[in-house]
Order: sequence, then structure tokens, then C-alpha cells
Amino acid sequence: MKFTGNIRKMNTELGEVVHYDLPLYDILEPNHFIDLNQLLGQTIRITFEKAIHCVVSGKKINKTFGDGMSYDAFMNSPMATPSIIRPELSRIHEGIAIRDYEWEMAHHMQPHYAYISNTSGLKIGVTRNTQVPTRWIDQGASQAIIIAETPYRQAAGLIEIALKDYLADKTNWQVMLKQEATWVDLIKQRDYYSNLLPDELKTWIKTDSIDTLIKYPILSYPEKVKSLKLDTMPEIEGTLTGIKGQYLMIDNSLVINIRSHSGYRISFEF
Repeated sequence: MKFTGNIRKMNTELGEVVHYDLPLYDILEPNHFIDLNQLLGQTIRITFEKAIHCVVSGKKINKTFGDGMSYDAFMNSPMATPSIIRPELSRIHEGIAIRDYEWEMAHHMQPHYAYISNTSGLKIGVTRNTQVPTRWIDQGASQAIIIAETPYRQAAGLIEIALKDYLADKTNWQVMLKQEATWVDLIKQRDYYSNLLPDELKTWIKTDSIDTLIKYPILSYPEKVKSLKLDTMPEIEGTLTGIKGQYLMIDNSLVINIRSHSGYRISFEF
């Protein structure tokens, strides 16, 4: 079968094993949803159709910024506001917006979690409460636990900043893809790192959070990984051997980051 459309990041659902769908858009409108789990062990072919469309405006572009945006959208859209990458910059709880008051009220003046995840090792992160467990799955976490619940984004960002001296805030994607993380007692880690917070941030500590375990649809882990980009390899073909985070694993050694290709127009065959 063959489907054509513009890539968006994979949709996920937590179960005994994470379930993945690949959405393809007709520029800005959803067009197809491909069940990827059922394709494990099968040959797939991804062909770049030599077109990229901005995920915000739909206009044709030569290069993406952020997750599939044109330069204009990246510089002006609330979906690329600096407080997404740096939550501590958000001031919407003070009534001050960086780019778009209504958007930031809807997305950043909402409950947020600071969390510890086990990806390529322990890391600290921030996400809106409605993005759990999606955020953890997108990062390829094997475990995750909430350390604090805050009423707005900046507070969670300050907790992240306070713990960055002790925990990583980024994932080593090569390590994450080559192995399942070794189990860690995250409840014990949550309690330990909670005690390292300054007193003014301890008010949001969440002591009843649970350790969420996440399993991915992987036939075998690769010993080495080579990342592919459609710009330099416009046709990728091989056996789908695993899916983790936002990566497809092909032939036990090649990987493609689907999210980083948002907006690319492809044909997908299996």
C-alpha cells in the first residue's frame, strides 16, 4: 500500500506496549493515519516528494525551523514562543505574554509538571499536565515520575533550573535508542531530589506520584545507530525493526527522527 502526505510527529498511546500512528496531512488537513505497530518486521519505503510545507501557514518552504515551521512562523507564532524551550521565561501568570496572550493563557497558565524520567539516564523535564504521558513517550523514556505539580509553567521551569545542577535536562538519543534503560527506583529518586529544592519551590512537591513504566515496540536494539535525513537520502527502504521516542528503527542500524521531518511531503509504502 502507498500513502502520500506531509509528516507530523507520531501519535502515541500508552499500553502494555506503546502504540504508534503516523499521521500524514494534505498540507494542513489530516489525511491518513498509518498504524505502525502492525508493520514491525515488514519492509517499508519512505520517499521524499521534494516539497516541504510550513505546519502553521501551509506555504511551501525550502527549510524548516523548529518542528516544521517557516522562518516567519518560528519567529512569530506562539507555538514557537521562547518559553516553550525555556519554561522559566514564561510570565503569563503575571499577565505578561511573550507573543500571544490568549495562547499563553490556554497553554502556559495551566497546571504543569516537573518530572524525572529515565531515558539515556536520569533527566529533569517540564510538561503541561495534559501532555502526560505523551511527552515522556516522545522522549523515549522507559520510566517517568512527577516530582512537582505547579499552577503555571514558570514555576515548573524554576524547579527544572534548580535541579539542572544534579540532573541532565537533555536526552542522549544515541544511547536511548541502543538499549532499554536499566530500571531505577524513581520513587526514591523523586524523594531525594525533592529535598534538594529551595524552600520556596517545595510547596509544589508531589509526594503521591507513581512510577510510570513504558515499553516500546522493538524487535531488537541496534548496536550502532546512523541517523538519516530525507534531505540527503530522499528514499529510505528497509525492515522496520523498532519504534522508540519519535524514531523509526530500520534494519537494526538506521534511524529516522519523524518529528524533525514535520512538514516534509512523503510517500509511505509497505
